[in-house]
Amino acid sequence: MTAPFYVSPEQVMKDRADYARKGIARGRSLVATVAEDGVLLCAENPSRTLRKVSEIYDRIGFAGVGKYNEFDQLRIAGVRSADLKGFAFSREDVDARTLANQYAQMLGQVFTHEMKPMEVEILVAEVGHERAADQLFHIRYDGTLVDETDWCVLGGEAEAIGERLAAAWDGAADLGAALRSAATALAGPDRALRADELEVAVLDRAATRRTFRRLEDDEVDALLVG
Repeated sequence: MTAPFYVSPEQVMKDRADYARKGIARGRSLVATVAEDGVLLCAENPSRTLRKVSEIYDRIGFAGVGKYNEFDQLRIAGVRSADLKGFAFSREDVDARTLANQYAQMLGQVFTHEMKPMEVEILVAEVGHERAADQLFHIRYDGTLVDETDWCVLGGEAEAIGERLAAAWDGAADLGAALRSAATALAGPDRALRADELEVAVLDRAATRRTFRRLEDDEVDALLVG
């Protein structure tokens, strides 16, 4: 009788992480930034139907990169969880931190126990009534949860895009300046992104209840021109 083939746990985890990172790197990246007007979510996405950025609840947005069908499953799970909590308790009890913790547990469970990890990175963003109360939670494929400040980059080229965004970052940015910085960081030095190549949404700080709003191409064009 032959002995079973042995692979160390460290090697298994490394292989799963490499597999997930390669899947995520095949897609386009996404940037979220805090601005005076709210939280800006900007993704390189020419599709008009397969959305990377969406609404979870009144003041909470969701963004994902990687394998679309996998992060869309997570989006739907988050909407259901938020709706149930808001219905059972109060709408004010639904918050980004709790949702981010749930997502981290789900992704960590899949990464540890399933054969194939989820090839996704996701962001849960909440806009506060004041800028200091804005929250950005970055959840990686292995369940790692990071509380980001000011801005966040998701995707395969996150390091390079993050360096470009940090160089252009203006702490007092309005929505237009934040969008121009995000689009420039996503594009890099050798090209420029048009409005129809971007998916842009904002969690509007001034809105009274539902804050999520998509920006149409003409509005994006106007903001890019400045």
